[in-house]
Amino acid sequence: MADKPAFVPLGDARGRPLRDLRISVTDRCNFRCVYCMPKEIFGRDFQFRERSELLSFEEIERLARVSVGLGVHKLRLTGGEPLLRRGIEELIQMLAALRTPDGEPVDLALTTNGSALPVKAAALKAAGLNRVTISLDSLIEERFQAINDVKFPVSRVLQAIDAAAEAGLGPVKINTVLKRGVNDDEILDLVEHFRGTGHILRFIEYMDVGSTNGWRLDDVVPSSEVISRIHEKYPLERLARTDPGETANRWRFTDGQGEIGVISSVTNAFCGNCTRSRISAEGQMYTCLFATGGTDLRALLRGGADDEQLAVALSGLWRVRNDNYSELRAALTPGNRRRIEMSYIGG
Repeated sequence: MADKPAFVPLGDARGRPLRDLRISVTDRCNFRCVYCMPKEIFGRDFQFRERSELLSFEEIERLARVSVGLGVHKLRLTGGEPLLRRGIEELIQMLAALRTPDGEPVDLALTTNGSALPVKAAALKAAGLNRVTISLDSLIEERFQAINDVKFPVSRVLQAIDAAAEAGLGPVKINTVLKRGVNDDEILDLVEHFRGTGHILRFIEYMDVGSTNGWRLDDVVPSSEVISRIHEKYPLERLARTDPGETANRWRFTDGQGEIGVISSVTNAFCGNCTRSRISAEGQMYTCLFATGGTDLRALLRGGADDEQLAVALSGLWRVRNDNYSELRAALTPGNRRRIEMSYIGG
């Protein structure tokens, strides 16, 4: 019997393979974080998408299945806040059943603010979710509540991290967006809190995603500075990437107390290795976090396109992809280049 032909990855205009798909399942969130969904923009009168406008679970599964057939092996559910989508466990079960061309299960993860995780973690794990990433920008109660701007207590996010670990959704990754003069004085406090716990703390440079967060380059805390501050007290050594398209640079404590990561989209662009595509909650495909526009896949899904036609459409979009915004940022900032909001495509 002849061997099965080797799978040939789909490459874009820069030779980057399609390996990661981030799917937003809702545009709604119960936080109003000042760097993502500021209350003055996303207030009481803001019109979110009607449920009928959102992709159904069956539509999401179709897009994910076709994408996996093209080489995607990592699926991440985002929002808004994905745990606000009713019945999310059913979708996870559907996606967990997918297999890559070589027969391997997909790597299925979810990014959350943690607010609903204590009551959902066990069910998410049972449905087939592999792990979670939880956002946590401060350990100081007043500051954390000021950042999320809905008075949500930090203690409940810490409970969510514990609940995720207990359910087996680990190692839990904790994402902290650093903004100079806001929370950069907590770098060592955060490190000390999570060292030795088995969780992976990741510091993210404050990015100019969207057009509503008032981003300035002066607000960015470079990852090199973060590593330097930590290394002075807790010596670090560099770790190799686990995947060519991984965004985080990994470091481990030399005393064996775990690892941290830094994501340096501003000061050390990783466009050259970016393998990500994003689908918004109502089915727009974006090939860059800093995109100015997307492509409507919902129209194909609801217009009767079969899986082969979907595959042709997705392949065509990826093959012409030439995005490298972060490498060009200095030439494009400041300016009036309008970008898609982070809350719309899940970061």
